Amino acid sequence: MLRILVKKLSASRIRIIFAVLLVVFVKPTESRLLPRPRPPVDLLLLNAHVITMDPSQPEMQAIAVQGDRIAWVGSDSKARRLFASASRAIDLHGATVLPGLIDAHVHLVSLGQSLLRLNLKDVGDEAEAIARVKERVASAAPNEWILGWGWDEGRWASHYPTNRALSDVSPNNPVFLVGLHGFAAWANEKALQLAGITKETKDPENGKILRDEKSGEPTGILLNRAQTLVETHIPAMTLEQTKKAVELAARECVRNGLTSVHDARVSPIMLNAFRDLIREDRLPLRIYAILDGADRVLVNEWLAREPELDPRHRLTIRSFKLFADGALGSRGAALLQPYSDAPQLKGVITTPEAEVYQLTRRSLEKGFQVCTHAIGDAANRMTLDAYARALGEFPQARDPRLRIEHAQVLAPTEIPRFTKLGVIPSMQPTHATSDMTWAEKRVGPQRIKGAYAWRSLLATGVHLPLSSDFPGETLNPFYGIYAAVTRQDPSGNPAGGWYPEQRLTLNEALRGYTIEAAYAEFEEQAKGSIETGRLADFTVISRDINRLAAKEILSIHVLKTFIGGKLVYDADTER
Repeated sequence: MLRILVKKLSASRIRIIFAVLLVVFVKPTESRLLPRPRPPVDLLLLNAHVITMDPSQPEMQAIAVQGDRIAWVGSDSKARRLFASASRAIDLHGATVLPGLIDAHVHLVSLGQSLLRLNLKDVGDEAEAIARVKERVASAAPNEWILGWGWDEGRWASHYPTNRALSDVSPNNPVFLVGLHGFAAWANEKALQLAGITKETKDPENGKILRDEKSGEPTGILLNRAQTLVETHIPAMTLEQTKKAVELAARECVRNGLTSVHDARVSPIMLNAFRDLIREDRLPLRIYAILDGADRVLVNEWLAREPELDPRHRLTIRSFKLFADGALGSRGAALLQPYSDAPQLKGVITTPEAEVYQLTRRSLEKGFQVCTHAIGDAANRMTLDAYARALGEFPQARDPRLRIEHAQVLAPTEIPRFTKLGVIPSMQPTHATSDMTWAEKRVGPQRIKGAYAWRSLLATGVHLPLSSDFPGETLNPFYGIYAAVTRQDPSGNPAGGWYPEQRLTLNEALRGYTIEAAYAEFEEQAKGSIETGRLADFTVISRDINRLAAKEILSIHVLKTFIGGKLVYDADTER
């Protein structure tokens, strides 16, 4: 009967009936195979080499962006078919695209200040520094403070200068020059007088005033907390000055391909500056603010409220910064045994274990993270002990992700504890290559094996975010990646790398500046990889980093930086 009916129907009617049957009876899985029109997208990046950091599709050629999110990642040919109506398409001509790079430990205001103050970062000796101060004094107003930074307190530690020459070139202007890593300062006689520092002045707690061996007079070098004796007499930055410093620093960050930073020691005025700049649309950078844990008023204020999690991911506030000790270069890092080159010293614990524990315990209850600066093996052990006690007393803490900033010198027994406790070592590759000329002198041939021990830590299964600690080190992330994979300075020294068994692979280094840095700020579901639904943060670079010899990583330059799908830096327009 059906056969007779089919014979009586025209071909056109058969096609109509077949179409109806297809709609009614086709399986859902089959319908998904039919092409669907794609909604228009705001931005399409084409003809690119996309390193996604997504293991399921590690390298692609095109990205579609809708709003501030990634809408699609795939092949160039498919992108051109699916998104022909994109609002804006950019042909990247084969350039490499990385997930927006994240620096997990920075000092934004200090970077901004360094662009405004006297820069001594590259001075070779005291005479060169004095010449620069003399030049600045010549244009300064009477009694104006001459502020500078960047002389290397680690490299100069065996022969610190005095204030004599500094006072000769600036007898009437107070001079205060902070060291490269902020753990020593060099002041002239005028600055010491304004601060009331004399031979009778006692060393402050956790600080030291260096003195002439014969006369007992202050030499002008102030270590660790002794710097505050002078700093309290320097006019404080205004909100507008702070905003200017942050804006200058943010501009440098995006120019170097950074899209997010963890600002490690944020004060109330800095928070106000961040908020104002975001409101005024003058701050493209994403900021994870780590509040100054030494400011008890600030700590109590925030522990009385909830963490501030910005739905736009512009400014996140959920973390505190503590200092367990000082720096290795200035011999302020707290060691279990005396310094090899100064047997009378073991460094200084700057925040007692009880205080680290107390803040950690309170923070766990309120959902805040604690990040503690610890350089020496004694400071690292103490911090891990404090964390362990707090975690043991508050086991219901949900994913606390406690951090140790630097984790620079570790006793072998402490290395497995990071993974056991879930503590994140936040480390800086260029610290190793900057310190390697003198670090072993400080701790000797055995302890140095547990110093800057990235591979030893990673082998235990830790999350390992990487960073620069700028402005003490360059903010160029490719110098950090190069240092991580070579353990050599930019000149290629030493041959084969310094303790090369601690080197990272290129993929591990890239993870440190992307996925792992995002994890350290609880943002691995929002950024750190190029995947559908993630924030549209991209760093476009001049060369394919996967196919370069290690030395060539230093030659990479940033072509474009996108944050939330917005082009915030374009090398073509900066020339």
